[in-house]
Amino acid sequence: MSGPDTGGFGAGGSDSGEGTALPVTLLIADDDEVTRSGLRTLLAARPGITVVGEAADGVEAVERARSLRPDVVLMDVRMPRRNGIEATRQLLAEVADPPKVVVITTFENDGYVTAALSAGASGFVLKRLPVARIAEAVRVVAAGEAVLFPAALGRMVAARPMGATEAVPQAALTGREEEVLRLMATGLSNPEISQSLTVSLETVKTHVGNVLAKLGAQNRTHAVVIAYESGLVVPRFAG
Repeated sequence: MSGPDTGGFGAGGSDSGEGTALPVTLLIADDDEVTRSGLRTLLAARPGITVVGEAADGVEAVERARSLRPDVVLMDVRMPRRNGIEATRQLLAEVADPPKVVVITTFENDGYVTAALSAGASGFVLKRLPVARIAEAVRVVAAGEAVLFPAALGRMVAARPMGATEAVPQAALTGREEEVLRLMATGLSNPEISQSLTVSLETVKTHVGNVLAKLGAQNRTHAVVIAYESGLVVPRFAG
């Protein structure tokens, strides 16, 4: 097993945006009280992040998300009563204007990545990442982006049968949209894509929106998975 994926979201993985970060409210769901307390203390100390509550299992996570209305839920996978994957699915299906979900776990398990994306999560992080990275993931998804770990994604799609291009229903992406999708697949954010292509941020947002609509994708991560599995994007990972 390779080491943790530390690239793939935000400005090159740094926490440089803290000083200008927009306010984000956060709910932490984890069955381990020590972990919850530690995450709450560390993340609440980050500029712009306000931890509004905690939950000890998936059932409580959904209930507290309904009442507290956080921007983001940091959702553990292995929890009693209802696991984080099922809680994410219920949360996004049943709660009006649901929060974004970042799934967090100790285990580097590609099955969790697949399940989290299928449930509608906007991101997936490991607990062993530095708190600055976890904080950045929270900010990224709150801003409407997705947390992508290209190496983990490459392993995930490589382990599954590659479908035919017909798996993308008449996507008919333009050349520029395909270019944007390939940059999304490397984990670049919208501002980074804007810089790479020397176009405005609004133009990038328009292209991303068109890509999601044409692929029938729930979010950026889902779009990249579809692109890999259809053969529109070919994984290129070192090591």
